[in-house]
Amino acid sequence: MTRVIGLMSGTSVDGIDAALVDINGEDLDINLEFIAGKTYPYPSELREKILAVCCGASISMAEFAQLDNAIAFAFAQAAKSIQKNYHVASLIGSHGQTVYHQPPQIQELKAEKLSTGYSLQLGNGALIANLTGLKTINNFRAADIASGGHGAPLVPRPDAALLSHPDMSSCIQNIGGIGNVTYIPARGNNWLDKICGWDTGPGNSLLDLAVEHLTSGEKKYDDGGKWAASGHPCHKLVEMWLKQEYFQLSPPKSTGRELFGTEYVHKCFQDAQEYELNSADFLATLTELTAASIVHSYRSFLPQMPERIVLCGGGTRNTYLKNRLQVLCDSIPVITTDEVGLNSDFKEAIAFAILAYWRYSETPGNLTAATGASKEVLLGEIHLPQRQRSSIN
Repeated sequence: MTRVIGLMSGTSVDGIDAALVDINGEDLDINLEFIAGKTYPYPSELREKILAVCCGASISMAEFAQLDNAIAFAFAQAAKSIQKNYHVASLIGSHGQTVYHQPPQIQELKAEKLSTGYSLQLGNGALIANLTGLKTINNFRAADIASGGHGAPLVPRPDAALLSHPDMSSCIQNIGGIGNVTYIPARGNNWLDKICGWDTGPGNSLLDLAVEHLTSGEKKYDDGGKWAASGHPCHKLVEMWLKQEYFQLSPPKSTGRELFGTEYVHKCFQDAQEYELNSADFLATLTELTAASIVHSYRSFLPQMPERIVLCGGGTRNTYLKNRLQVLCDSIPVITTDEVGLNSDFKEAIAFAILAYWRYSETPGNLTAATGASKEVLLGEIHLPQRQRSSIN
């Protein structure tokens, strides 16, 4: 049994999710016990710097290096805190903080002549290892990208290990800042070859940006979707927005704040002026876009609709969004990973704990059908704390 800490901060940049788990087994045949999970908010000044960089702010190389280390320090503090009152872990899997994601298909849309994409996660892995005294694995996306993939989504293989079903096909739908799906057929002949996944589009990103704009920064999100639920979605706007090129692209595909960020939500505000929507109506319409883009993605790119949809991520707490998904999916049950025994708030952090466990045991972590890579590869770079360097063979 290996005790692992998974660390994750997504495109919402609302804090560091830390999951403490025990793992044993090999490859997809693993057993996992969830010990503890907690979200550690970023200091407000650090969050503002991260968001500024994500929005394209120019910084010096010195400031960039300082930001990399500041994020590492915050991740290390989260790792040390989550272990309190428990036996010490032996391994950390740190996703880091994405500040830039430029996958191949976005470059093609912009007519750029580059053969691979690029994805940058900050949070110095060597510094985390030395601050915590624990083996640390980070930079998970680079090896997949070097093999021609998008470096995302990386959760499909952990999803297959934890959430496959003997008789039912499932869509494991994460709704963080960006939405991503893993389609898992019922276990059977060649079921692994049929697993696929991609980023469906906006999750909470546009909603959070809109709430922050509408409240002049006083609120960061729509608690439970209550504000949106008091409005009425403009379906003509949703239909227009769904014509955006990303929604038409066939998988493998991935996206981020570079597309569904500040500039995009400002365009949405401009489009909505024609319809004279109030604030609640506008939020209801953005919520409808998230739900409709997920269902549009399934109907466009899956071999068949799933027999169940299993939600995870911060979007599971948006009751209005979940209800809209259920309406759009008709009779297909929409549940959460909590209902099948896996913590929905920390599922992504758990996935990176598993990816670290696989990397250290030299097991590939990507699924080529999901990322588009040419082959399965080992994901992540291993950093040993200073005191352990003498034990390297």
